[in-house]
Amino acid sequence: MTSFAPDSIVLNRKLPLWYQVSQSLRASILGRSPRDPLRLPTEERLAGHYGVSVLTMRQALKELEDEGLITRHRRRGTFIEPSAMRGAPVRLLGSVDAIVAQQSGMTTELLDHKTVPVPPELSECFPDLAEVATYHRLRGDEKTGEPTNHARNHVRPELAERIDHDDLIRWPMTKVLRDVVGADISRITDTVEARLADPETARLLHVPLLSPILHYTGVTYDADGRVLDVAVIHYRGDRFSFTVTLDAT
Repeated sequence: MTSFAPDSIVLNRKLPLWYQVSQSLRASILGRSPRDPLRLPTEERLAGHYGVSVLTMRQALKELEDEGLITRHRRRGTFIEPSAMRGAPVRLLGSVDAIVAQQSGMTTELLDHKTVPVPPELSECFPDLAEVATYHRLRGDEKTGEPTNHARNHVRPELAERIDHDDLIRWPMTKVLRDVVGADISRITDTVEARLADPETARLLHVPLLSPILHYTGVTYDADGRVLDVAVIHYRGDRFSFTVTLDAT
């Protein structure tokens, strides 16, 4: 039987290896094609694929099993759960693969794409630019179709020239920039705050005006400290929670 082939990652030794592996595998599972097989490779093969110990791999799989994304059967193997709910809590720990994972597994509609002057509130992020490319997307629960968040990305024009709109429907912007465009992503800073739904957000997410939402801002940097992308995402407050885990090392 053919096994599912997960993406590869570059591990960050400052973060727990099991966490990075679980988030990368989660992103691969949620971003899979309907034609991909449901059976996962053995623990030993997965451990070799990610370059970790079998014990670390087992801990990563336990995380995904607890989340309901996979099921494990003695003698039969480990399988992706086709009916798994995709709207799991968002966890922020600082790895790029964690960001990719948290944004995966949703239906996506590209609402608009255009080039605009740099918004005044982002001028400090793009001091060398007069214009940025913007992408506005509406994302929803893959099972119910219910809208859960809408995202507006502000991307450097030279990167936007290499972005295929079809990729943005399939994958999160972070994955497109890193794996398709080839951008050298060094770090992402995240800010989450409580806000009230404005008219646009209320209309897109089907929530009452001034109802609570989660306002997320993610700033993506390259190794030289340049900002590549600023993502502003509005999440339904009744569909998402954010858990921040601090690494003590």
